[in-house]
Amino acid sequence: MCGNSMSAPMPTVVPAARKATAMVIFLHGLGDTGHGWAEAFAGIRSSHIKYICPHAPVMPVTLNMNMAMPSWFDIIGLSPDSKEDESGIKQAAENVKALIDQEVESGIPSNRIILGGFSQGGVLSLYPALTTQRKLAGVTALSCWLPLRASFSQGPINSANRDTSVLQCHGACDTLVPLVFGSLTVEKLKSLVNPANVTFKVYEGMMHGSCHQEMMDVKDFIDKLLPPICD
Repeated sequence: MCGNSMSAPMPTVVPAARKATAMVIFLHGLGDTGHGWAEAFAGIRSSHIKYICPHAPVMPVTLNMNMAMPSWFDIIGLSPDSKEDESGIKQAAENVKALIDQEVESGIPSNRIILGGFSQGGVLSLYPALTTQRKLAGVTALSCWLPLRASFSQGPINSANRDTSVLQCHGACDTLVPLVFGSLTVEKLKSLVNPANVTFKVYEGMMHGSCHQEMMDVKDFIDKLLPPICD
């Protein structure tokens, strides 16, 4: 689940309380692990859904003076015109797609899978969701931006995910990834997928983090798209 898969530990999993018929894959932010998000999802879980929170490999990050830390890919800068780690983003996206393939092979259809993430993890959730040939149920992109946006200049994406539902959330007081990043991203997303399926929520007073209302909105989004399957 990384550019160097040997350096990343096994994902943290919140298993379904009964037979899993749907799944959420959620990617943490820079310098973090999947443990905290797994705890958050354990608090809002639905009994038929399995939640997987992978851990990023440790690598030097240019933005942080080349200090090694958990990171899905290198970040050179945090401005709209910063150079991007294109090869790293694309490799990480392929690993996310491989994880989706693995879960599909284990019996969960791709259209019963929601991909999501926070900050750098949200960045990494958007790119594979927009480029995979598999139909996904939806994407939850929290406090993030769309990477490699110039590569999406051709207009609508492949038909597999043109109708994918997107929940994008951002804190109004985010100083690390400013709200304008979220606003620009939602505009772009509405040109790539059915705009009626894109929801953008802004939380007053929230900085670069999460809050109870956001998690309730995430839960509602997940439960609406991944309802229980009647036996």
